[in-house]
Amino acid sequence: MTGSVGEGRYIGVAERRARLALRHRLAGPARAADPEEAAASLVALHGSDPATVYLALGARLADPARTVPDTGRALYEDRTLVRMHGMRHTVFVFPTDLTAVVHASTGLAVAARERATLLKNMAKAGAPDAAWLKEVEESALAVLARRGQATAAELAEDEPRLREQFVYAAGKSYEGVHTVSTRLLRVLGVEGKVVRGRPLGSWTSSQFRWALAPEHPELEPAGAQARLLQHWLTACGPATEADLKWWTGWRVTDVRRALKAIGARPVSLDEGTGYVVAGDEAAPAGPAEPWAALLPALDPTAMGWQQRDWYLAPELRPRLFDYSGNVGPTVWWNGRVVGGWAQRPDGEIVWRLLDTDEVGRDAEAAITAEAERLRSWVGTTRVTPRFRTPLEKELST
Repeated sequence: MTGSVGEGRYIGVAERRARLALRHRLAGPARAADPEEAAASLVALHGSDPATVYLALGARLADPARTVPDTGRALYEDRTLVRMHGMRHTVFVFPTDLTAVVHASTGLAVAARERATLLKNMAKAGAPDAAWLKEVEESALAVLARRGQATAAELAEDEPRLREQFVYAAGKSYEGVHTVSTRLLRVLGVEGKVVRGRPLGSWTSSQFRWALAPEHPELEPAGAQARLLQHWLTACGPATEADLKWWTGWRVTDVRRALKAIGARPVSLDEGTGYVVAGDEAAPAGPAEPWAALLPALDPTAMGWQQRDWYLAPELRPRLFDYSGNVGPTVWWNGRVVGGWAQRPDGEIVWRLLDTDEVGRDAEAAITAEAERLRSWVGTTRVTPRFRTPLEKELST
């Protein structure tokens, strides 16, 4: 055993990487049959950059040629996946059956703060009051129910009060003019009343319509937190308390209560004490065959843990992350990040190794094959990450 010792059975780096390969559908035999299966294995995919969702799912599908039509079907026709606000006030894509769990476990507290902030800002600007905003909200939701999906501009055609503007932070260096529709729709999203709908353009477009959120029961927050943690630890365990607090955005008391509620088991990691779901501590994953992957910016695997040294060498981070801590496109070999990739204007997928330890000809051949696999289904579509990183910028020129 190496590293610092926590409680329970020791789970080393090799086993953690093997678990990741199989549970995140990255090794060849573990790839998913459809986007729903892949998304369920990951629990949540970052959705603030629309292309990330498709690229992350495509990397995990047995037949990547089905990525765009099947993901579009799941998001906008069958509604088996939904794009909505979740942890840390961020937009994610979740399996629809987790909508109620995410809303109760993470959305309610954030939503209360968001609505209070909006009303406070409007009051400071001399804008209409809470009663007026409630009328506009109810009218906008009725419009959505009638239209099915609509852009903010289309909603304002039927409810002109959404075009009302107010000055935010008057006199400050960051003063700006906000439209009621922009701020209100954001609040309604966090409150779980509306979700992102079909984009106006292609699958990479960030211009989207709004739709009513799927109906779901109102759950008790503590129980919902336990259920979300159970899902995430099943996919991503073992994880430390710091990982859990960071991923969920909860208070440490909430994390500890949820761990206790699900009967999580402590294990020993190089970082100290980690946790797995009950029964998982004694079931090490079998070894995966050698595998390579090209994962997109904000991929849920690369962003899954706060403590990342077991799969990402610290010296690689300055090239692969932006100044806000968003990861760019990454190249993986056998469970660790070894480089980055980008798409050039002519559509070519290019990559560069930053860590060449134990990366031989077989690895380079596998990475080249993954680059070809990616280009085969992306085709003529041009993908530029929303958050640019140093290596991605360099490679894409």
